[in-house]
Amino acid sequence: MYLSDSKKLNVSLSINNEERSVVIRPADTLLSVIREQLGLTGSKPGCYNGDCGACTVDINGVPIKSCLMLAVEGVGRKITTIEGLKDTPIQKSFVEHFAFQCGYCTPGFLINCNALIQKHPNAKDDTIEEWLESNICRCTGYKEIEEAIKSVIYPEK
Repeated sequence: MYLSDSKKLNVSLSINNEERSVVIRPADTLLSVIREQLGLTGSKPGCYNGDCGACTVDINGVPIKSCLMLAVEGVGRKITTIEGLKDTPIQKSFVEHFAFQCGYCTPGFLINCNALIQKHPNAKDDTIEEWLESNICRCTGYKEIEEAIKSVIYPEK
């Protein structure tokens, strides 16, 4: 990482298992860099203050709201966006259980749910409910999302 002549930083970010070089201002959010410079538009801008969760990305196994994180803080960390979850069990389960309506919040939910399953492979209802509190859906209920998670955690049911 180094400062260029125009007070911008040249950095490398590990996004979806690929090293990507970007030139950023120290104040650029991770969300803006992911969308505007890297063209990964799955992470959605919503509230810009961390309430809605539409911009959630996975940072070293932890779901983080990318509107609240500076891009420079992502240097040296493994960042996974919704584009990096292609064909995962949770993504397939969301489709099978109709766990979305308009789809705007879905990328954030998928990232969050995938991290939940990785951290708590046998999560109980209270843990699932607690994790779902970090994201907001305004179109549909959370029942289908819970069913999608449970079908991945407990596939025999």
